[in-house]
Amino acid sequence: MQPLKGLTVVTLEHAIAAPFATRQLADLGARVIKIERPGSGDFARGYDSRVRGLASHFVWTNRSKESLTLDVKHPEAANVLERLVLEQADVVVQNLAPGAAARLGLGYERLAALKPAIIVCDISGYGADGPYRDKKAYDLLIQSEAGFVSVTGTADEPSKAGSSIADIAAGMYAYTNILAALLQRSQTGRGQHIDISMLEALTEWTSYPLYYAFDGAPPPPRTGASHATIYPYGPFPTGDGGTVMMGLQNEREWLNFCTTVLQQPELAQDARFAGNAQRVAERVALRALIVEAFKPLTVAQVVERLELAQIANARVNTMADVWAHPQLKARERWREVGTSAGPVPALLPPGTWDEGPRMDPVPALGEQTDAILAELGLDVEAIRSLRAAEAI
Repeated sequence: MQPLKGLTVVTLEHAIAAPFATRQLADLGARVIKIERPGSGDFARGYDSRVRGLASHFVWTNRSKESLTLDVKHPEAANVLERLVLEQADVVVQNLAPGAAARLGLGYERLAALKPAIIVCDISGYGADGPYRDKKAYDLLIQSEAGFVSVTGTADEPSKAGSSIADIAAGMYAYTNILAALLQRSQTGRGQHIDISMLEALTEWTSYPLYYAFDGAPPPPRTGASHATIYPYGPFPTGDGGTVMMGLQNEREWLNFCTTVLQQPELAQDARFAGNAQRVAERVALRALIVEAFKPLTVAQVVERLELAQIANARVNTMADVWAHPQLKARERWREVGTSAGPVPALLPPGTWDEGPRMDPVPALGEQTDAILAELGLDVEAIRSLRAAEAI
């Protein structure tokens, strides 16, 4: 039995943060009913068409869900939604515009008065109150507000993360908070209101740069893919046009690096590089020495030397390399999930369970509408009437 089997989540979601949270609940066996706008659905369905005509973001965050189309502003559809929540939902998740869920009658206070065991998770850019409550929030904007962009990039230009890190952070905190609320409910019988702010989630993840800049101190400098305060730590080119990522943590590794990797043991005694602080200060000179030593070598040869010296290292893989990564293959981490365009590969969620996660198809828009409405007792004629009224 999967841990969340028997629990039902009703979600009014779009984009990434809420869909990522609820997909993980579905991975653990929860039934996730995704409410979508008739005709267009979650706007992430239209972000691109990279996965056999389907959107990459949508395929990633929406497997194992059921899609129910409802025009939630239509009175008849609103009645269906309320019945669905009150009769079936254990958890309601939403990342609509601030205040929109409350206007639909889905605010926690109202729902808890009718169903005390309900758990409601609201996800927004800045939280349910405060001066920024109504401010529009997208991933890049939150990366900026949280200071993440200011410490990411090169000395000349800041940069955002390549993935939707603010959305992912918020989705992870929504997921874990919902799990905690379910545990609490098992002891108290009462639900919980969870208010997740993307700004707060990513500010927490900004971690050490905040404390590095504590009490007015300067922040860590932007150093591209290199480490701001440890050297050598970052990418270095090799003679075959490749790049190796490596990181040294202590003086023992520095000695091994000079002796085994660079094959210049005398550098270990060079006063310019005696200790991490000096190596950081002399990073330009040290980088030139490393690049020169790597010129005759291929990526594979440098990696071989680094492994021999027990220096942490990695290849700078492309997306194609990751699809074919030997470690993921050896651990059998790939599965197939169905979509309306046929089966596509999907990575098993991190963590290993004896029963394994649920990895059911990505739903087509409105695919389960009729079946869900029938569960609520609507007959064929009633469903046909709702469709004619454009309520579903």
